[in-house]
Amino acid sequence: MKKIAVISSILEEPQKCQELFNRVVSDYSRIVRGRMGIPFNEHGISVVSITVVGTLNEINSFTGKLGSLESVTVKTAISKKEVKV
Repeated sequence: MKKIAVISSILEEPQKCQELFNRVVSDYSRIVRGRMGIPFNEHGISVVSITVVGTLNEINSFTGKLGSLESVTVKTAISKKEVKV
């Protein structure tokens, strides 16, 4: 069974971490259903929201890899309901 989750990320120095961030997202593209990014260029910050459908292990692994990147802060909200996909 899988769950739906939203992974919210703040990139505090996007010019330094965006390439690695995008590489990790690409590695998990099989569970990514949508992505929205908003640059706050005047503050040197980018906000990225990623919607995923996956197992708890997949979601936690993805979140952990994003959160381990320098200058990246990550929070995840996971649905309580399980879904069949």
